[in-house]
Amino acid sequence: MPDITLVCRDCGKEFAFSERDQEFFAEKGWQNQPTRCRDCARAKRDRMDAPRQMFDAVCADCGANCQVPFQPRGDRPVKCLNCFKATQS
Repeated sequence: MPDITLVCRDCGKEFAFSERDQEFFAEKGWQNQPTRCRDCARAKRDRMDAPRQMFDAVCADCGANCQVPFQPRGDRPVKCLNCFKATQS
């Protein structure tokens, strides 16, 4: 298996998908090639692991103070997690 040169979807730089990396992907059963270079993949993981910013709100159903992971705009009702889950069932 020769090394494959790929282009990172985030930064556009070329990176090598080495024979060793290809074997690792095969062992894991992963069928797709990587789309990001190591630096961009690490940066994406770091963004995903970062805690989300939470915003204070008042539930439109029960009136409880709560926090939600989006900035309430005021034009739509906001529900606490319990009321939101109750409407999803």
